Amino acid sequence: MQEIHVVAAIIEKDDKFLIAKRLKGEFKDLWEFPGGKVEPGESCERALIREIQEELNIHIEIQEFFINVLHKYPSFVLNMDCYICHMEDKKITLHDHSDIRWISLDSTDAISWVPADIKVIDAYKRRILND
Repeated sequence: MQEIHVVAAIIEKDDKFLIAKRLKGEFKDLWEFPGGKVEPGESCERALIREIQEELNIHIEIQEFFINVLHKYPSFVLNMDCYICHMEDKKITLHDHSDIRWISLDSTDAISWVPADIKVIDAYKRRILND
């Protein structure tokens, strides 16, 4: 089974974090942490900066590695490295998503998540609640 290596950004601001709604594909209209595929020979950090620039037209500062999630879908395995980030820009321009939201932890249960991102949000809740 094919494994796809991706990166995702948990972009924090004022006790909230950014989520993005998928514009197309198998998971259209579901919410996720923005990011994308790691290209051959590319570091995860470089891939994340590039993907966020391409998808949201913003620059991010990566604060720290957060979690690696492996999630088995019917046709592939997703290997996702997630990073805590902050954005350096104020204006977001959507290229690969239909919407974005800044949400707090108490609103995560009402979100229709991409399946792999459920593991990320569960770990993020544990982290924040234990801090």
